[in-house]
Amino acid sequence: MMTVKDVSELSGVSIRSLHHYDKIGLLPATEVTAAGYRLYDDKALERLQMVLLFKELQFPLKEIAAILDSPDFDRSKALEQQIHLLELRKEHLENLIDLAHGIKTIGVKKMSKSGFIAFDTKKMDEYAAQAKASWGNTEAYKEYEKKSAGRTKEEQQVLNMEMMDIFAEFGRIKDTSPKSPEAIALAKKLQDHITAHYYTCTNEILESLGQMYAAGGEMTTNIDKAGGVGTAEFAKLAIAAYILEQ
Repeated sequence: MMTVKDVSELSGVSIRSLHHYDKIGLLPATEVTAAGYRLYDDKALERLQMVLLFKELQFPLKEIAAILDSPDFDRSKALEQQIHLLELRKEHLENLIDLAHGIKTIGVKKMSKSGFIAFDTKKMDEYAAQAKASWGNTEAYKEYEKKSAGRTKEEQQVLNMEMMDIFAEFGRIKDTSPKSPEAIALAKKLQDHITAHYYTCTNEILESLGQMYAAGGEMTTNIDKAGGVGTAEFAKLAIAAYILEQ
């Protein structure tokens, strides 16, 4: 566990900002001691990385919280976008460095359009806008934003726990067939839960979620923690069986 001061020194985010992130539910402390000190674990630090990623893509804090708490958040996709954005920024900085070296060496004799190309950030800005649109302009996201409006941090946590309870139910039967009536009924229960509290979970979306659940990373870890190792894979197979029956 790390204190808020430790996290601030590690990440470069001010203590004041970390307190604010906790207050608005963007980055809740993992634990608060009896003396009122906030403590953060590795999972919280991973979430902070995602928060900073989306800040680079110019998302408002409220939208970042909604995206990270959404069941269909794709961490791999987000990282791919961040990598590409950083590569564009690297190219931009290298162009500026080359320009500065050139000015130092030969000076500036004639100003032309080419002399200002290194300052052009259009390519970066366009990519950041496209990445932002890919997260913020889907119908599912808009519906989620509408349903979550005014929801408190505690209410959101309750909904997240209810979803984890469904995965715990998957875990209790993961040694049976994913095509069993019980497994298929749980897939339907999961779909209904998402539709009721987040956005309309079509069969297509549910199938994509199933693939994501078992794809590894933080989501798989959390699901397997709720139901035991293999739960995420079992849920994926149960979802597939449920969709085939439709």
